Amino acid sequence: MVELDNQKEEPIPSDYNEDSDDSDSTQHSDESDFEDSSADKDGDSSSGSSDSDSDSKSELEDGSPAQDNSGDSEDAESQDEDDVKSEGGSEGSDIHQEGVGGDESDSSEDEVAPRNTIGEVPLKWYEDEPHIGYDIKGKKIKKKEKEDKLGSFLANVDDSKNWRKIYDEYNDEVVELTKDEIKIVRKLMKNQAPHTDFDPYPTYVDWFKWDGAKHPLSNAPEPKRRFIPSKWEAKKVVQYVRAIRNGSITFDKPKEEDDAYLLWEDDSGLTEKANHLAYVPAPKQKLPGHDESYNPPLEYIPTQEEINSYQLMYEEDRPKFIPKRFTSMRSIPAYENAMKESFERCLDLYLCPRVRRKRLNIDPESLKPKLPNKKELKPYPITCYIEYKGHEGAVTSISVEASGQWMASGSSDGTVRVWEVETGRCLRRWEIGEAVNCVTWNPLPDIHILAVSVGQDVLLLNTGLGDEEEQQRIKELLLVDSPKASEETGKKAPSVSWLKDDKHDGIRLRHLKTVTSVEWHRKGDYFSTVMPAGESRSVLIHQLSKKLSQKLPFKLHGLAVRSTFHPSRSIFFICTKKTVRVYDLLKRKLIKTLYTGLKEASSIAVHPGGDNLIVGSKEGKLCWFDMDLSAKPYKTLKCHPKDINNVVFHRSYPLFASCSDDSTAYVFHGMVYSDLNQNPLIVPLEILRGHANSNGRGILDCKFHPRQPWLFTAGADKLIKLYCHY
Repeated sequence: MVELDNQKEEPIPSDYNEDSDDSDSTQHSDESDFEDSSADKDGDSSSGSSDSDSDSKSELEDGSPAQDNSGDSEDAESQDEDDVKSEGGSEGSDIHQEGVGGDESDSSEDEVAPRNTIGEVPLKWYEDEPHIGYDIKGKKIKKKEKEDKLGSFLANVDDSKNWRKIYDEYNDEVVELTKDEIKIVRKLMKNQAPHTDFDPYPTYVDWFKWDGAKHPLSNAPEPKRRFIPSKWEAKKVVQYVRAIRNGSITFDKPKEEDDAYLLWEDDSGLTEKANHLAYVPAPKQKLPGHDESYNPPLEYIPTQEEINSYQLMYEEDRPKFIPKRFTSMRSIPAYENAMKESFERCLDLYLCPRVRRKRLNIDPESLKPKLPNKKELKPYPITCYIEYKGHEGAVTSISVEASGQWMASGSSDGTVRVWEVETGRCLRRWEIGEAVNCVTWNPLPDIHILAVSVGQDVLLLNTGLGDEEEQQRIKELLLVDSPKASEETGKKAPSVSWLKDDKHDGIRLRHLKTVTSVEWHRKGDYFSTVMPAGESRSVLIHQLSKKLSQKLPFKLHGLAVRSTFHPSRSIFFICTKKTVRVYDLLKRKLIKTLYTGLKEASSIAVHPGGDNLIVGSKEGKLCWFDMDLSAKPYKTLKCHPKDINNVVFHRSYPLFASCSDDSTAYVFHGMVYSDLNQNPLIVPLEILRGHANSNGRGILDCKFHPRQPWLFTAGADKLIKLYCHY
């Protein structure tokens, strides 16, 4: 910009005056004004010449001749002035006057008013117009004719200062940067201050006077916040940790480098390829040897005796090819087995496996779960100790009294017996007259009442055990003044009728359908009965003290099979053929539904802890449920080949057992840990045999002794057996 201003201050060439004389008459006034301004400029020629001399010196220092620069600048100036004259002489005079008056102004010499006055209007609006804008007087600034690319390229090659020129699209002109402007650009590219007078390292001025100072600026002690971790930073760290766990902040995984591979290795030696199936090479044919030659040596040709001996060999041992000798290749006949061998080759290629399967050498013993030694899990029932004989039919149900001294049994011969456990003596016998389905002893040790299900009736019998006070209390419980029906309103007949049984000196509960099972509550006042054909009234709960019966306020989904109470809470379990439904009797709502996955469940038992239960099925499977873990079985044991008739837990020992129609009883170790992170331990211990099969039935019921690790089994062979741990 400085050089352009200096060029404008130089005297006007003669060519310019000659061209101005040839202009129109309308432009004479403007030219006269221009001449007056040039005359005024002669007074300042000395200063202009000195400036031009200084510019020429600076250009010489740069290594470029001043004459070329002056010639180029004059040519550019004359070309600009010609363009201005074409638009009007007055415009050229005004521009010249502005250049003359530039020395007298206080502004910098680098600041030149733009020719185009369109402001911030985008130039693309003038793409289809012959002009690019308007000057300060409102006249159009016409576009210059552009040189062809070849001419502009040659001009740029010849011009040594082409690298200084910049095309100004706004004013449609080429601007040449001065030396000072180039220095400014270079400083900006180096992130330095563009002004030459700027000092990046000024001397430091201390704002505090330290002369005579005896104390620091502040004598206050260090604040406590400088020694305490920042709470704001801790909150930020917690936010980042949560964001990382939720996945909103992810980290870029490091790029895995390609593994090294052998460059010249054969493909047949590679076992696997990246992202492809394992490569298996096709089987290769055996290369021909001397035998296959058309003219083999004489030692390879067999004699006639050898050929005859080949016929006596087995086909597997016989050589497949017998070499022959021909004088020339033209006398060789067609190969007999050509089609056969090509077909076999195609079969080899077609049937060759495309995937190489790695064979795992695993020891079968390592697949077995590591279980503790049986000797460490003792005691548990092993051998038969006592046999209880007396029933004339299959023993369908047994029950042990709470103290463990007495045992009751019911049989299909229509009798109920009470046995002394240690001696095997039959203490009492009742003639019921019908096959007994279930026998259950009251869980309280001072109430010796026996519940017996026979057909549609449930009998509550007084066993006669205990002292006089206990007997007096039992008689009061079994006293029924008048027949009572269950408290149910509606048109339907009552589900249960409480009747006095004078024959057996007890109570008879008359039901609508056949009762298959009876279960007592732990407090001894409530008991439940199951009638599979009772539909909505299939499960009933009875209260002995008030002689009342009620049906459950729940809708049963499925056919009820068994029911039982929770050992410590007011929770009731109902086992259907497919599921186990758990109800809360106080809140009257369904807690959980356990899905067995069995064809038909047959029995249920609850662990003394209350959080685990087992379910037996008629397909021989036994399912262990952990109610805190899942609604599906934790373990499913396939132990019996036939139907499982009953499953039972021991009250104090970590034992449970199952009995089946295959005349066997399985004893398991089932340890439940108080640590919720540790799963229950289930170990099969013993298979108890001894019962005979009768009419396709085996062991019909099994019960544990309440205090000893003993197991009672009732079989269809009319026997009751006691298995002890010694």
